[in-house]
Amino acid sequence: MLYSLIGHYSLILGLSVSSLIFFSSIKNFRNNEILDIKIINFSFLQLFLVIISFFALVLSFIYSDFSNETVFNNSHTTKPLFYKISGTWGNHEGSLLLWLLVLNLFIFVFLIKSKNLLKKYRILTVLFQQIIIIGFFVFLLSSSSPFNYIFPIPEEGLGLNPILQDPALAIHPPILYLGYVGSSIIFSSVLAATVLKYVSKTWAIHIKSWVLTSWIFLTLGILLGSIWAYYELGWGGFWFWDPVENVSLMPWLALTTLMHCILVLEKRSTLKSWVIILSITTFTLSMSGTFLVRSGILNSVHTFANDPERGLFILTFLFILIFISLFVFFVFHKSEKQDSMLFSLLSKETSILINNWFMMYFLSVVLIGTVYPIFLQVISSEQISIGPPFYHKLIVPFLIPFLIFMAIGPRLKWIKSKLDKKMSLVVLFVISILISFLILKNLSANFLINTILVGSAFYLFLMTTRDFFSKTNKNISQNLSHFGFSLLILSILFNNIFSKEVITNLKVGEKFYGEKFQIEFSDLKKFEKQNFISFKGFLLVTEQGVKNEFNPELRVYNQPNIITSEADILTTFWTDKFITMNTLQNEEYFNIRYQVKPFMLWIWVSVLLISLGGSISLFNRKIK
Repeated sequence: MLYSLIGHYSLILGLSVSSLIFFSSIKNFRNNEILDIKIINFSFLQLFLVIISFFALVLSFIYSDFSNETVFNNSHTTKPLFYKISGTWGNHEGSLLLWLLVLNLFIFVFLIKSKNLLKKYRILTVLFQQIIIIGFFVFLLSSSSPFNYIFPIPEEGLGLNPILQDPALAIHPPILYLGYVGSSIIFSSVLAATVLKYVSKTWAIHIKSWVLTSWIFLTLGILLGSIWAYYELGWGGFWFWDPVENVSLMPWLALTTLMHCILVLEKRSTLKSWVIILSITTFTLSMSGTFLVRSGILNSVHTFANDPERGLFILTFLFILIFISLFVFFVFHKSEKQDSMLFSLLSKETSILINNWFMMYFLSVVLIGTVYPIFLQVISSEQISIGPPFYHKLIVPFLIPFLIFMAIGPRLKWIKSKLDKKMSLVVLFVISILISFLILKNLSANFLINTILVGSAFYLFLMTTRDFFSKTNKNISQNLSHFGFSLLILSILFNNIFSKEVITNLKVGEKFYGEKFQIEFSDLKKFEKQNFISFKGFLLVTEQGVKNEFNPELRVYNQPNIITSEADILTTFWTDKFITMNTLQNEEYFNIRYQVKPFMLWIWVSVLLISLGGSISLFNRKIK
């Protein structure tokens, strides 16, 4: 109870300090002196108070203080210590407190890192950021407090959902939030720069580091979530177009587009309107994701089960922020000559613009596929689910020209360019199509659309590989990220085209005979663990004379009393072999699902390469 009191009053004091910062910033903005040191001191105090509140909640989880409603709803005395700690942010209230912590951390770092910039710009950024921070303080204290008191005090808690008790998911939310909340600094910064007409090369150089930081963390956060879903949910894939997956993908698409626009603004002082709109869009999508997973209107394994009133607060707050941003954009931003197309059709600027339009199209498809079922349910009470076929049909045809433009774009120069070595570009494209045709033909997947799609991906792969040996293109961060993206697309395509699956029902001692392999269910053993009972299956899969033993599990958790299925995965350099088992009600048979998933390892590696390229750019380690 002591920790809850400390945490609660720290939040109240933090809100008071936020108000002081807000009004001090208004006062300081009116004079032309340097930034008042009190604002920085108040910002540090605000951060310190939120840190105290956050660690008070962590200690409440560690010591199983069930007088705290959040701890009672999400923890249990038998839960391992690691998952007690990660349970702090594995719920609605705790995750919002983590959001608030990162918001305060980022604005403090911003103040420290922007000492050489325009004073009024720094003050206005603090003002806009404090509006967001105050909104989160009010939300936490009014309807989502992580420190609500329960009396009489329960002896035991309800426990955390077992599928959330996983190392990857324990670190997934904090990393993802660093990406989400990083977009808040970009949002506040661009509004301040727009008001002061400070959207310039100097500002672009400064904000670029925040864009890269947010993009890197968001990329890694999505990767961790994808890996967790792959082996924990037993679906056997890396992406399922689940609504909550989509709400993390949308700000990533906007942020990736913004990153390329920032490069143009830094080099050529153009595309200012794009930069402003994309900065606002990225944060809006991040906040929309926060609303959707907490509103109760999405049906997903990833969502927090909370009442719609909380979602209504976030939605109202989001509309206020959108109104402020639109007001700033239309009142203070005027298109200048630099925003007009003062460059050739064959130039790096044009290639980035084309990239922008493709990315915005992909973003629109994901947005419509995510929100359309929600609006349809509200209007007509009809429930529908939009799955992978919708996204594949709308995205795949446009992916082909996108990959070709992405392969050629980096070879162009600023303002005006000529395609050097045109014949080599054509030859590489022809070679890519031939490689694609031969692979698909030999593996009995010779569809026209697949040949062109895989050929385009190969073209990007070969072009980005060649860049590592180019004497003119020495931007190692760009080369590495683009190479990683080409490897990602190729790996995804091969994974989708050449995956195999068999589903059968077996009981212990039985065998399944397929065309190219057999599955033998040899044994089932029971094991007692700390907070669950494990029923481990022993299955022998024989394929082309090679035998592999798999041990999928069924886990029966004590609190909450839930049965989960744990996949067993054999990962090799080229292929994953993936097997799960599930019980059949009132049957001695088990449902066995065996899948062969090519290039899974390379999907994860390619995303790491993309992130590594961004990290190199962030630390400015260019190899000349």
